[in-house]
Amino acid sequence: VVFNSAAYGSTLPPWSAAHAYTNLYGPKSPTQATVVGNFKVNEAGTSNETHHIVIDFGSMPFPVLEGQSVAIVPPGVDANGKPHHARQYSIASPRNGERAGYNNLSLTVKRVLEDHDGNPVYLKDIWPETAEVEKVIGESIDTAMFDHEYSSVFNGDERWRNLPTPTGATFEWDAKSTYVRKPPYFEGMKKETTPVTDISGARVLATLGDSVTTDHISPAGNIKAGTPAAVYLDQHGVARADYNSYGSRRGNHEVMIRGTFANIRLKNQLLDGVEGGYTRDFTQADGPQSFIYDASANYQAAGTPLVIFGGKEYGSGSSRDWAAKGTALLGVKAVITESFERIHRSNLIGMGVLPLQFPAGQSWESLGLDGTEIVSIAGVEELNKGVTPKTVRVTAAPSENSPAGKQTIEFDAVVRIDTPGEADYYRNGGILQYVLRSLVA
Repeated sequence: VVFNSAAYGSTLPPWSAAHAYTNLYGPKSPTQATVVGNFKVNEAGTSNETHHIVIDFGSMPFPVLEGQSVAIVPPGVDANGKPHHARQYSIASPRNGERAGYNNLSLTVKRVLEDHDGNPVYLKDIWPETAEVEKVIGESIDTAMFDHEYSSVFNGDERWRNLPTPTGATFEWDAKSTYVRKPPYFEGMKKETTPVTDISGARVLATLGDSVTTDHISPAGNIKAGTPAAVYLDQHGVARADYNSYGSRRGNHEVMIRGTFANIRLKNQLLDGVEGGYTRDFTQADGPQSFIYDASANYQAAGTPLVIFGGKEYGSGSSRDWAAKGTALLGVKAVITESFERIHRSNLIGMGVLPLQFPAGQSWESLGLDGTEIVSIAGVEELNKGVTPKTVRVTAAPSENSPAGKQTIEFDAVVRIDTPGEADYYRNGGILQYVLRSLVA
């Protein structure tokens, strides 16, 4: 009996993310779909809908039968603009289409199929004994096989051996590459630690609500035409068909910066009723709407530091290094929220960004902040004395972009540098600088 596996656990990569629908009923369907290799299909349904789905593994197609569960990909994206993920998988299906491999059927008591005489065959009848498996392994696999296969593993084929190889002790960066570029983390770094400073004259890059996740912050998905990342690729001669995804270009910080805070579901409350990677650019008259990256570039050119206001559970979701890297490279010096997800808070410190919290029970909204203010943060320099202050003083003064009559708002923000090690990282400008200085000390 030959079984064809429909899917294996979490082995599907993000680019072939799938969603599983159970109880697919066939073979009566008006809808046809095909799952090939990476489980992408041309149409998807929801649980209990009628579909006749044929899964084609090479030359051995088999139907999905009632009660079976299989991973398929619905078109489009979820509420956060991400592809749907597979959550459940069929264990197997016999090649001949017999009703087995259900995830709601016990093969210990139900027949797998019938023999030529019509007698039931159970899994125990065909399942090999441990001794049989070990005998086959012993007769089929030996050390010499591995010695032979791995003896030349680093030689490569002729094409690999003919690639031009740079010389020198350090990596030779290709200035023309749009996939891998030298990151700027160590630019201007000195051997000795540079004292940290208070933050003055900062503007607000984004004013965000509760549960802003790392998916909202980190670059992800395909690169959309007309966005800052696409414009950058256009300028470097990359055709639209070759934009690829942020994930594929994560070795190019220029692309990744432009995709930070660019999620289509981000709601920056500096703007009314606008979703996506937009903000107001206060370097321009009247603070017009702008891409977050474009505004950041203008602020950095003017030497203006940036801060972000957030709500509860800021940075929740899976840990993503670029959620912190991109924030830092956009010129953000501090993030002030009601609460942080633990790992993202630590990652911000690792990139030299100061995590602060509003006073207990307060938020940017309850304090009367709206993001048009000019923000200063005093007390950060206490870290240069070897101590971590419990709070710092935040002053948010009205700007020319603020509503008439707006008053200066002051409050003590809680410093969320929670350990002596995190304080060392922050004093060094981040964990990368801390490690490098430790290596050369």
